[in-house]
Amino acid sequence: MASVLVVEDDQFVRSALIRQLTEASHTVRSVGTALEALREVAQIGFDVVILDLGLPDLDGAEALKMLRGITDVPVIVATARDDEGEIVRLLNDGADDYLVKPFSVAHLSARMTAVLRRVRGGGAGEPGRAAAPPTVLRVGGLAVDPLRRQAQLDGVTLDLTRREFDLLAYLAGRPGVVVPRRELLAEVWRQAYGDDQTIDVHLSWLRRKLGETAARPRYLHTLRGVGVKLEPPAEPA
Repeated sequence: MASVLVVEDDQFVRSALIRQLTEASHTVRSVGTALEALREVAQIGFDVVILDLGLPDLDGAEALKMLRGITDVPVIVATARDDEGEIVRLLNDGADDYLVKPFSVAHLSARMTAVLRRVRGGGAGEPGRAAAPPTVLRVGGLAVDPLRRQAQLDGVTLDLTRREFDLLAYLAGRPGVVVPRRELLAEVWRQAYGDDQTIDVHLSWLRRKLGETAARPRYLHTLRGVGVKLEPPAEPA
């Protein structure tokens, strides 16, 4: 089961979520404002955050951006807003999933399970079968260990966010192959739609940590209008 932070200012909704999630064997803490949520997340490790957008001190969309500045904890947005454009913006700003109110706790629990399964890298293997040995992906001086979720460049460990690691690992598993942006959105962000800015921002952060720029790439190469590929740096002439 999961440790959950419920961020909801409606006391009735909040109490119902706490009671029903607790009955489902989750460990639940709750707050009613964005600032309280930021303090809780900074001090306590949670498996998932359920974030209402209509908070009294700060709009939930802004709170989401602030959360993403300090943590990679999965965030499921709970909103009464069903505008597709806003939902796309929330996903692009770092939400892992969303639910439009009203929703059942069974529906919420199913979404939580799906999000946590993606974050934790899938479920257990088949009964009776030994686990496969960990495979480290190597591309030039890069070593990416999907099992341990660690990446090194020339022997130095990289400090990557969860999404940066997922993007790097996905590309490292396909060295030299141009991966379409739509595929990255589907496989790394688990989104059926989105805009290129989402990918470009994360590529920019990742490039910075790899010691390169878009103008002078070493590992990450963008083919405009096509996709992205990761390959070893070219040998000096």
